[in-house]
Amino acid sequence: MTPELGQFALLLALAVALAQALLPLWGAQSGRTRWMALARPLATVGFGLVSTAFATLVASFIQLDTSVAYVAANASHELPLGYRITASWGGHEGSLLLWVWMLAAWGALVAARSRKLPPAFAARVQGVLGAVAAGFLAFIAFTSNPFARLLPAPLEGRDLNPLLQDPGMAAHPPLLYMGYVGFAVGFAFAVAALLDDAPDARWTRWARPWVLAAWSTLTGGILLGSFWAYYELGWGGFWFWDAVENAAFMPWLLGTALIHSLAVADKRPGFLRWSLLLALLAFALSLLGTFLVRSGVVSSVHAFASDPSRGLFILALLALAVGGSLTLYALRVGRLPAAEGYALGSRESLLLLNNLLLATATGTVLLGTLYPLAAEVISGTKLSVGAPYFDTVFPPIMLPLVALLVIGPLARWRVATLGAVRPLLPLALAALASAAVLALALQGSLWLAAGIATGLWALGGTVALAWRQRAAWRHNLPLWLAHAGIAVFVLGVTLVRSLEQAHDLQLAPGEQVLVAGHLLRFERLEAVDGANYRAARAKLVWQHGGEVITLSPEKRVYTRRQSAMTEAAISRGPWRDVYVSLGDADVDGRWALRLQIKPFMSWVWIGALLMAVGGLWGALARGRSPRAELQPNFVPALSTP
Repeated sequence: MTPELGQFALLLALAVALAQALLPLWGAQSGRTRWMALARPLATVGFGLVSTAFATLVASFIQLDTSVAYVAANASHELPLGYRITASWGGHEGSLLLWVWMLAAWGALVAARSRKLPPAFAARVQGVLGAVAAGFLAFIAFTSNPFARLLPAPLEGRDLNPLLQDPGMAAHPPLLYMGYVGFAVGFAFAVAALLDDAPDARWTRWARPWVLAAWSTLTGGILLGSFWAYYELGWGGFWFWDAVENAAFMPWLLGTALIHSLAVADKRPGFLRWSLLLALLAFALSLLGTFLVRSGVVSSVHAFASDPSRGLFILALLALAVGGSLTLYALRVGRLPAAEGYALGSRESLLLLNNLLLATATGTVLLGTLYPLAAEVISGTKLSVGAPYFDTVFPPIMLPLVALLVIGPLARWRVATLGAVRPLLPLALAALASAAVLALALQGSLWLAAGIATGLWALGGTVALAWRQRAAWRHNLPLWLAHAGIAVFVLGVTLVRSLEQAHDLQLAPGEQVLVAGHLLRFERLEAVDGANYRAARAKLVWQHGGEVITLSPEKRVYTRRQSAMTEAAISRGPWRDVYVSLGDADVDGRWALRLQIKPFMSWVWIGALLMAVGGLWGALARGRSPRAELQPNFVPALSTP
């Protein structure tokens, strides 16, 4: 495949996206059935064209066609074949093409699964998705062409960034983008509903499985990104509150609120306005994240180097999408049912509290992310808002939210029935007592006790609720998995952040030291030659009683870029991880080592995985259930009111 084929496919895809944005929308507004019928084939053809362009780019990397500037900047003959493929999305241009390919894939899936929707509504949905695709295809064509030629072609490429030479990069960006871009479907359903002269709540039933699927894949993408940062970056953390990390986290928070709001909006009209606004804002935050990653306004290990013209282009797309949709919302909101009054303690009031807490958490993260940028623009002062800010303001918002995981499903609709929680009071007291004992025994803080108590309450309550409702386990299993995942995640984060230990050591081969009651012995140092790097590999033995663990951290130098990288060694277990990273040697031949003991680290990954699996299971069950089409009262993962 030649790069010109990919270039031609991209230009054709742009033309098809423009047609998809204009013709079905005009047909829906004018009542022309033939134009509305073009929506599905245009979405399918557009997906085929973008797939052709993406396959051409991957083929260029496999063949190492260094006459393509993007290939020359991100690959070399020394790069293993698997990493050549993942290098296709390792830079700005290729990752943006992956972004658009995911959008086209979502559009084709919606086209294939929306044959039972009213023709005018389906046409509006595809028109909105086509408009978004056209904007980003134009961005690629005019500012970020991945097929631009580099002539004369260099004999060798520059190689892929060593940070990205990891198996996790095969799944993390695709899954993250799938979730990021997936919120465009909820956005399109919301805009299509607002374009109707008489918006109603039916769109919430149609949009729900798509939003659940997007939320689940975004959860999986964030999980893989955190896991990659944990083992690849060498510092032992899994979340840094980096601006680009926050850019993925904010749509996740609002998406969580949207899932809960959509579940009841077709029966509680007061949630309809809120659901529409959340659908618009969740995708707006996805676009904001794209701007932060690609504009160059933030410095991050996740950001792509970019020129100002690219940032201005994305900012214009953001302004058009957000400004246009919010203007439409303001014009149509008066036609929507007014908010109802809900009894304090009813399930409706608790769902509303859930949404308000999630919106507040999103605003908190947004403030901490954008405040340094605003301060620099206004006063020229460079500020940094880091982990201390988020660690201070976030727990008071999120812990009450986690506590609601048990109370909400027990409360009844319309009436104040918090008395239904009374049977779980012994569980609450047991959770508080256990947390207090653990905090005192471990000499922990108040937040340690609060986190343990909340996590135990949520986990125990979810298990108790699952047992009480076991007759309906098929219907409620996605809810139980996701809620149990949140509880396990909270326990894991609380324990690892409160109890982790770090020890900085200097050892030469043959030396040993006693650390945290364990013997650490530096047995030897080996020279290792990889496919495109040289490494010094230490063999360490961690021993306590009958337990013996061998750890082999590395210090690598990638030959093409002459970049030094630390490859940590991790011994994983259900109760704790032992994490060792290798630094530099001093003049006496003693190597710097950083040893970290991380209790319950695996619970963080298990909890996030349960959330993703629960959400995806719910989306698939909702998408294929005939009740979802025929019965308006079908609400996945929630009891019928």
